[in-house]
Amino acid sequence: MRDHVLPYIMLDRDGVINKDSDAYIKSPEEWEPIPGSPKAIALLHKNGYKIVVITNQSGLGRGLFSLGTLSLMHAKMHRLVEAEGGEIESIYFCPHGPDEGCDCRKPRPGLLKTFAQDKGVALKNIPFVGDTLKDIEAAVAVGAQPILVKTGKGAKTWQNNPSIRVPVFEDLYDAAKYIVSRK
Repeated sequence: MRDHVLPYIMLDRDGVINKDSDAYIKSPEEWEPIPGSPKAIALLHKNGYKIVVITNQSGLGRGLFSLGTLSLMHAKMHRLVEAEGGEIESIYFCPHGPDEGCDCRKPRPGLLKTFAQDKGVALKNIPFVGDTLKDIEAAVAVGAQPILVKTGKGAKTWQNNPSIRVPVFEDLYDAAKYIVSRK
């Protein structure tokens, strides 16, 4: 039954699709794509992949922005991706802070499990592209395939964890080319 399901790619948001900020991305104006990321998502989409974004958004719980503002940021992301011929199927986000003990905040795998349950897919070997150790740990926890990009916090993650054994790429576009080449 699962053989006919199109393959999925999971992507972190901040630092992978858009520029990250230690002060948080709090508005659509602050949400700026990393060069090539909308094109990367389009490349994956055009090659038959369904894109799912898995992102911690503790700025919600911290009161830095509202759910409506987050929706506007995501609408901007959708528009820029669609302008390149791509599509993001779903976005899963954790609104909690790091001290709230929820199951959905990466590195815990709750968001990934929710996605798998919603879509009826097994997570084993589904690529998850991220820029932090939390992303890698969440992927490993469910048997997904972690991929690290050097954008956002990725270069620092790679530098601080040289023993991790995951594919590492300059940015999402390079990771997308790699994923498509292995199809």
